[in-house]
Amino acid sequence: MTEMGLFEAMYSARSLRRFRPDPVPEALVTRILDAAIRAPSAGNAQNWAFIVVRDPAQRARIGAVYRKGSDIAAAVYAARSRPAHLTEAQWARMLDTGAWLWEHMAEVPVLLVPCLRQRDMPPAEALPREIAARHGEELAYLDRIRGASIYPALQNIILACRAFGLGTVITTNHLRCEAEFNTVLGLPEDVHSFALMPIGYPLDRHGPLSRRPVEEVAHADRWSAPWPGGSG
Repeated sequence: MTEMGLFEAMYSARSLRRFRPDPVPEALVTRILDAAIRAPSAGNAQNWAFIVVRDPAQRARIGAVYRKGSDIAAAVYAARSRPAHLTEAQWARMLDTGAWLWEHMAEVPVLLVPCLRQRDMPPAEALPREIAARHGEELAYLDRIRGASIYPALQNIILACRAFGLGTVITTNHLRCEAEFNTVLGLPEDVHSFALMPIGYPLDRHGPLSRRPVEEVAHADRWSAPWPGGSG
């Protein structure tokens, strides 16, 4: 267990999809969860919940649902163009490690499911008239931003895993079979999962990361006005 600097973790926390079966100490999982809840939350609601799945039978059930969703993902990836910034070898490696996870999800020692309890929208009659008139738009807005209350916690999980020598990845294939997945976990109707994060000691190495340079993705003041600072 070796903690490291923030930037070292950020610059080397690759998405890792292949894991050894070695168990992860419960104390480390607790520390990872404690890092997760240090993330910001919209309105400071902290309406997140995290399900840690270690039971082999339960992991097998989740793995079966994930495999169904991954069969759909496989067809989508087969029809999708390779991102221009990836070489054929890089693209093939990503697909290969993804396929490994699709087949072996149930064997990963820890499956972490970050969830969010849906926040209520005040009824229209409780709002000022001018806001009540756009109640439907406010409902759509609330749905649009829900991820802002859980995805920062996922980034903390990624960084904490990196610091402890563990690997993880954010995957969402299970959402293609969401009703079945929710039944396996017994989720209440107002609780939704936003990711499935396998956690374990990786078969592959951490970073360094390969990323498009800042000047290719950053804009100054408006779209298509290049950011002048570069990545240095």
